[in-house]
Amino acid sequence: MSTKQISNPDLSSSATEATTPSPPSPPGITLSWPADGILTVEWIRALTAALDWASRHIPPSDLPSVLPFPVFHRLVLAASNILHKERNCVTVDVCDESCSVVVVGDVHGQLHDVIFLLEDAGFPSEDRFFVFNGDYVDRGAWGLETFVLLLAWKVFLPHRVFLLRGNHESKYCTSVYGFEKEVMVKYGDQGQQVYRKCLRCFEGLPLASIIAGCVYTAHGGLFRSMNLASSKRSKGKKGRKVVTNVETNLLKLGSLEELQNARRTVLDPPWEGSNLIPGDVLWSDPSLKPGISPNKERGIGLLWGPDCTEEFLKKYNLKLIIRSHEGPDARDKRHDLTEMNDGYTIDHTVESGKLITLFSAPDYPQFQDGLKKGWMEKEGWMRERMDGGSIHPFICLVKHGRMDRSDFLLCLATEERFNNRGAYIVLHSPDFTSPEFHTFEAIKPRPQANAYYDFEEVIDSDEELDLQSMDHGSALEGITAIQTE
Repeated sequence: MSTKQISNPDLSSSATEATTPSPPSPPGITLSWPADGILTVEWIRALTAALDWASRHIPPSDLPSVLPFPVFHRLVLAASNILHKERNCVTVDVCDESCSVVVVGDVHGQLHDVIFLLEDAGFPSEDRFFVFNGDYVDRGAWGLETFVLLLAWKVFLPHRVFLLRGNHESKYCTSVYGFEKEVMVKYGDQGQQVYRKCLRCFEGLPLASIIAGCVYTAHGGLFRSMNLASSKRSKGKKGRKVVTNVETNLLKLGSLEELQNARRTVLDPPWEGSNLIPGDVLWSDPSLKPGISPNKERGIGLLWGPDCTEEFLKKYNLKLIIRSHEGPDARDKRHDLTEMNDGYTIDHTVESGKLITLFSAPDYPQFQDGLKKGWMEKEGWMRERMDGGSIHPFICLVKHGRMDRSDFLLCLATEERFNNRGAYIVLHSPDFTSPEFHTFEAIKPRPQANAYYDFEEVIDSDEELDLQSMDHGSALEGITAIQTE
């Protein structure tokens, strides 16, 4: 099994030039739902152009003038009806030798990079499948537009476009990392309805896929068997309960049969209940340490080693695992694994195949200039939230009055932005086991936008979870069914 990287030397310049033509004209008409209810490529192209234009030329609160609530409602209803009928682990059957499969990682509301990716890879079609690994929303300024665009492709080609769930497609993450506020700003009095419909749609997103019988994809990765003993819990920081004596020796990899039988509309808090598999699939991370253990850094999910990757691949006669979930911010703190500079890393190479992490949001995160190291000010003192308690060379100057805070943050801003590239993978017939990596840079300049979350406080990606705020039940609880809203 080989891998191939394609990095067009003209890609960076062509991507940038694509964003600097003469100012586009308004779409001309407000989007309307097709009279026959059937989407076409032309309708999706009009949607793409309208969303792109709106992001550059009108305030976010005017989005309904381009994408009216009734159109959004019809689209999300059509998509939800399709998604909720799919299994937890969808099968991507590729029978024609002329077909290819494009796999996409986290995109996090970076609409313009997603538009470029679709154009660069080639739009979904009868002979070009797409599998998206989740995290469509949060952090970026256009999560709603990104999700809507991908839903349109799903409705148009339901058996060629597969949208999997990421950990950010949840009530907890969207309330912390910006998507909920984004929706409220853009749809005002109808924001609550739009947000509830999105939550309902999130619940229908499948958890994983098997491509051509030989490639497993999921947002986080592998998962436990539910034949586990219970564990005691005690109070942790901020009054949270944390696991104190998980019997790691009892943890075993789960089966695809268990995955298919899990309740994906419910995410139980870590180490509680009988439905932990969805949380594992969305939140777990690979490790170089053999075995399987609790993911203490995130507070949910697992860490699994190369031996577990080999066991899973061999058991199901697979050649690749393609997962996402870790961007440059997460990898910056994990010195055991490769940095996420080029949009992908190969984390495990074992006898049966490989484990790949794929991240498709370049120049991420959008708003966190200079906050790579997680510095913050509290009660007049600068402190670092990095492990090990190391001291940045500038911090001493701040403490001794030889550099003020603004200069300090400016130094971080100029020195520490990740400037990572994004990537997507193309799998070709006949065996689909030799991934072709396509790397790309961010579309720049991005349209001016404000963050929808407090990025100076919410620095570390998906860590220090408030477990009491995690999803304990379905978004359907206390909500009128989407069909009647």
